[in-house]
Amino acid sequence: MTQATKVLLIGGGAREHAMARALVESGAAVHVVMKNLNPGLAELAEAFVVATETDPDTVVEHATTWGCELALCGPEAPIQAGVTDALAEAGLRLASPTQAAGRIETDKAWMRTLQAKHDLPGSLRCQHFATEEGLADFVRELGEVAVKPIGLTGGKGVKVTGEQLDDVEAAVSYAEEIVASEYGGGEVVIEEKLIGEEFTVQCFTDGTTVLPTPAVQDHKRAFEGDEGPNTGGMGAYSDKGGLLPFLNQEDYDAAVAIVQAHVDALREEGHTYKGTLYGQFMLTAEGPKVIEMNARFGDPEAMNTLTVLDTPYLEIVQAMAEGSLDQVDLKVADVATVCKYVVPRGYGTKPKRDVFVAVDEAAIDKTGARLYYASCNAADGGVKTTTSRTLAVVGVAGSLDEANEQAEAALEHVESEDIYVRHDIGTEDLITKRVAHMRALGRDPLH
Repeated sequence: MTQATKVLLIGGGAREHAMARALVESGAAVHVVMKNLNPGLAELAEAFVVATETDPDTVVEHATTWGCELALCGPEAPIQAGVTDALAEAGLRLASPTQAAGRIETDKAWMRTLQAKHDLPGSLRCQHFATEEGLADFVRELGEVAVKPIGLTGGKGVKVTGEQLDDVEAAVSYAEEIVASEYGGGEVVIEEKLIGEEFTVQCFTDGTTVLPTPAVQDHKRAFEGDEGPNTGGMGAYSDKGGLLPFLNQEDYDAAVAIVQAHVDALREEGHTYKGTLYGQFMLTAEGPKVIEMNARFGDPEAMNTLTVLDTPYLEIVQAMAEGSLDQVDLKVADVATVCKYVVPRGYGTKPKRDVFVAVDEAAIDKTGARLYYASCNAADGGVKTTTSRTLAVVGVAGSLDEANEQAEAALEHVESEDIYVRHDIGTEDLITKRVAHMRALGRDPLH
């Protein structure tokens, strides 16, 4: 009997739970380093440890002790910390980027410089500031802007005029606050504000070939109706046919071409990118523009995608590591998905910690939805919250309406007095607003 491939997975969230399930279902023996005791990962793993995910020595020690051959990283922080480089030096094959290639996400100024140097499609007006000199003038010149710390801030550091910032002067103040501190690297990128609808295209790549997956729309705002503070993501949906109700084939293809151009530019710079690369785009009146490039799966978008992946995930991971992705026939089920996160009340501002959440796994399974545990800790009969997201359910069906109904049915079996869910994700009312918005901007969403 052939021994299962031993795969190291770094991370303890719902994204990693989805990755682990897809790996195990395709024949891998998964070994996990995670910072919290995720019960879903603990159940799936051949072996696991609760440890610091960003410490290269710790991660390498466990990977070599377990005899892992292949490694992939869920979150971005270990990539920035050099964990993937250390694993490569220890002899493991990588299906996640090196620290240098990962700068496409971990250093926003570097990413925008790469775009300018290679004249990449999807670029926008922007400027990088390490000090206050010239900063206020540039903000006032652009008017409405996005203010972005150059480094990692857990998806919560970006602020936009007219949204989190009241006016131009508020944008100036926030940008000056960043460069006067160490927040997100203590430097800032000022970008023109984009008007349109956000969407995500996640791609597998071995540094040359790019295989795109269905488009997904994430929902960052904490509360229904797109109100409240930005979060790491409250949920997401995908539709049949790989598109979205407001996104046509031409715009999707343009977004994929943009991802390919970035992969090619990284390779030309000597930073061959292997792993999942996801483009976060704004569909504007002029077409897709790059908001960010991220050196990993999205969270929650990974759950929408991996849940419907028909090609064995292990086959894809091995091909990314080996540079043979052109030989993979990527297939996904032609269905709709709706993912909804359960979060501790106060998430996005002051989340409640150590709240017990009762979870009836058997009842959720009967609904047909998938359950993915996130940044939580195992407890008898359920889990306890941390300060981040707790768990997610994913409805999968022949239409968005049916997928939404399935997700809502699953949520009935998650109970606590101090949790919150955005029930409007994937609903007809919210999607109709997205379509109307793009039509008002002159983009025809029909496909």
